[in-house]
Amino acid sequence: MTDSADTANPFPCARFIKEIGRGPNGARALTAEDTRALYTAMLDGRVGELELGAVLLAYRVKGESADELAAMLAAAHASFEPVHLPPGEFRPVSIPSYNGARKQPNLVPLLALLLAREGVPVLVHGVTEDPGRVTSAEIFTHLRIAHASSHDDIEDGLAERRMAFAPIEILAPKLAHLLALRRRMGVRNSTHTLVKILQPFAPAGLRLVNYTHPPYRDSLTELFSTHPDAAAGGALLARGTEGEAVADTRRQVQIDWLHDGICETRVPHERSSRDAPEVELPEARDAATTAAWIGAVLRGEAPVPGAIERQVELIVDVARTPA
Repeated sequence: MTDSADTANPFPCARFIKEIGRGPNGARALTAEDTRALYTAMLDGRVGELELGAVLLAYRVKGESADELAAMLAAAHASFEPVHLPPGEFRPVSIPSYNGARKQPNLVPLLALLLAREGVPVLVHGVTEDPGRVTSAEIFTHLRIAHASSHDDIEDGLAERRMAFAPIEILAPKLAHLLALRRRMGVRNSTHTLVKILQPFAPAGLRLVNYTHPPYRDSLTELFSTHPDAAAGGALLARGTEGEAVADTRRQVQIDWLHDGICETRVPHERSSRDAPEVELPEARDAATTAAWIGAVLRGEAPVPGAIERQVELIVDVARTPA
C-alpha cells in the first residue's frame, strides 16, 4: 500500500482501528490528539500497508467528525511548506481542483484567470490527470500556462502573473501520496476532503470550498465555525459543479462566507427558470476546446457566464476585506 513506510519506526494502529472500524453504527470518533497522531504517521509513511488500508476504509464508511477533520487538517498543514506572499491589496485565494469535468466544461481556469485579471493572486492546486475527466491542469497546458515545478515557482507565478497552478505533488508531496492511493483501492479517502479545504498560504488566504453531498455542507460549516485554526482566512462555501469550486452556469447556488465563527450567506440559492437566457458554453468539454473558449471569453469575444461573473465579484469583495 505504501512503498515509503518507515518499517524501522512503525506506528501501532490497532487501538485506533478498534474505535473507527466498527461500521457505520458502532464506530466512534477518535480524540483530536489521537487523530492528529494517526494522520501524521500516515503522512510520514509509518503505517504499514494492512493497517493503512483498514484506516482508510474505516473512515470511508464512518466519515470524519468536525473535530477529526480539524486534527487531520492540522497534521496536513504541518507536513508542507506554506506559500508566502507579500501583503497587497487583496488576500490570496486558493481554488482546489481535484475532480475535473465529465459532463460539463471545466471552468475553474476561467474563474482563476478572471480573478487574476482583477488583481487577485490565485493559486489553483490539484491533480494533473484523472482518467475519464478533464482536469484544470490539462486546460492550463492548452492555455500555455506552465505548471509550477517547485515551491519557488508557485510564489514567482503569483508575484509575476497573479496566478499559478500547483500540482499537489509540488505543493504537498505527502498528501499527494495518500491521495494517489485511490487508484489502488478504488475509493476516495479522507485526504480527498482535506485537499479541498487546505490552507496553502501563510498568512492565511481565502479558500474556495465546495461540497457535492448536502451532509458535507453541515460538517464543513461546523468545522469552520468551531475550529478557529482550521478557519483561518475564512472560506467561501458552495455546492460544487461536478465537484469543482466554480459556479454552476445553469443555476445560482447558495454561497456562504464562513469567517470568525460566523456563517454568512452572501449569495442566496435561486431556482433555475425556463425563461432564463441560455448560457453560451463550449461545444465540447475536452481540454483543447474548453481552453480555446476560455481564451475567447478573456478577449471579450464571448460573454462571461452570469453565475461566474457574480462569483468573481463576490470573491473580489471578500478578498479585499482584511482577514
